[in-house]
Amino acid sequence: MTGILKGIKVLEIANWVAAPSACSMLADLGAEVVKIEHPETGDPVRSIEVTPDGIITKYTDDENTSFEQLNRGKKSIGINLAHKSGQLIVQKLAAEVDILVTNLVPERQGKYKLRYEDVQETNPKLIYVTLTGYGVKGEEKDRLGFDYAAFWARSGIMSSIGNSVGPPAQQRPGMGDQVTSLSLTTAIGLALFDREKTGKGQKIECSLLQTGLWVLGLDFAAAKKHKAPVKRHSHNTANNPLSNYYKTKNEKWIQLVMFDSDRFWPGFCKAMDIQNLGEPSNHHTASGRKENSEALIKDLQEKFASQPIEFWGDRLDQENCIWAPIQTLDEVIVDPQIEANEYTSIIKDSHENSVEVLNIPIKFNGASINPLIGAPVLGQDTETKLLEIGFSWEDISKFKDQGAII
Repeated sequence: MTGILKGIKVLEIANWVAAPSACSMLADLGAEVVKIEHPETGDPVRSIEVTPDGIITKYTDDENTSFEQLNRGKKSIGINLAHKSGQLIVQKLAAEVDILVTNLVPERQGKYKLRYEDVQETNPKLIYVTLTGYGVKGEEKDRLGFDYAAFWARSGIMSSIGNSVGPPAQQRPGMGDQVTSLSLTTAIGLALFDREKTGKGQKIECSLLQTGLWVLGLDFAAAKKHKAPVKRHSHNTANNPLSNYYKTKNEKWIQLVMFDSDRFWPGFCKAMDIQNLGEPSNHHTASGRKENSEALIKDLQEKFASQPIEFWGDRLDQENCIWAPIQTLDEVIVDPQIEANEYTSIIKDSHENSVEVLNIPIKFNGASINPLIGAPVLGQDTETKLLEIGFSWEDISKFKDQGAII
């Protein structure tokens, strides 16, 4: 199934996370993905690494798991888009591919002659994908927007998450980008399907802001209806004590997810051995539990704190209650459920190091879609690809002397 897109050619004129992540999924599915990078600096992700402490600057060219996750399976060409010869090369590449993916803002698309209108004329079957922070229209269409800004902060997600006291919650690196990459991949698949029927390409627009709005869709609809912001609540005063989280005896947190709490309440009481809490009339119904949530949550917290999470998990399972452990990532990476479902693969990077990366979050006929090779060295395929599209060795030497390519 890894060859489902075999024969499809993709030109990636993008950096950082969202668009490259989408293109890595296309590569896993069998497409040939050629990544355009600045000949001196390359994709900025080459110079950073995500660690348990956050994002750090890399000063060596050793193993970079972040770059591998986002760019496995691709080819790399080092081209200076600011140079006229570099623009000529990219336009020629664009004339021969099925899909072009870019996260250049509209102003830069025009500057480098990479607007849809510039490339569609010579390639009418091209599927052109443009990702921006804030959309292609309006006063802020050329504003740069990482997912921290456009997806997390601007969309309203950041102000809606966290306890009622204290500052808004910060996201982890690439959360909005990775969600957006799924939107991009879905749009590309639909466009390929449409092209099979019509023979025509098209322009696809996606933005981090719109993806953020979509993720927050239910709260967005509520805000529209009530003309009010979403309230942040403390877990000590949650409206539904059965949709809340509690600390257990071994310092592990457990998340309960029983929105239809009336249906689950009898079994939950049995699991927790708290039949006495079910006796007062103000605990019999969801509305009663909401009215007395603070006191009930305090009682439940004391109960959960009396035993470790494994104990409560077994009892909740016996009563078909819905719950999950709130795991830290060092626990997640050894979670047997992840291994059982083959959610990761081992690939070799350019230094022949073994790197474990996440697979595409879909399966066909139950089979995993596994990445085949690691990420490319900067510019490693420049000469090969230029020869393939008709340039001579003399042309390549001239481009190098001009500083147009690596």
